[in-house]
Amino acid sequence: MRLTHAQREQIMRAIHERIGGDAEVWLYGSRADDGERGGDVDLLIRTGRAVAVLDQAALQDRLERDLLLPVDVSFIDPAKGMTRFQRLVAAGALSLGATR
Repeated sequence: MRLTHAQREQIMRAIHERIGGDAEVWLYGSRADDGERGGDVDLLIRTGRAVAVLDQAALQDRLERDLLLPVDVSFIDPAKGMTRFQRLVAAGALSLGATR
């Protein structure tokens, strides 16, 4: 995993403050692979409730400002479950933990 401890803490704090205390968070993509270089921060997030699009955008904006890196956030819809893309990336994703 190519995130520092401080970056992981920033991610979890921002999600907890913006989305709430029930989110599970995974890192996928190039930052999840120690053999890669560069890349954005790709996050897969599951919560117990639907997250409004404006809240999703605000979280992405905050994470980009905090981390000084591009961030992509994908929320799992609690009513519909994972999309095909989310199932694909979840297979190789690394858990960052849960906000509680």
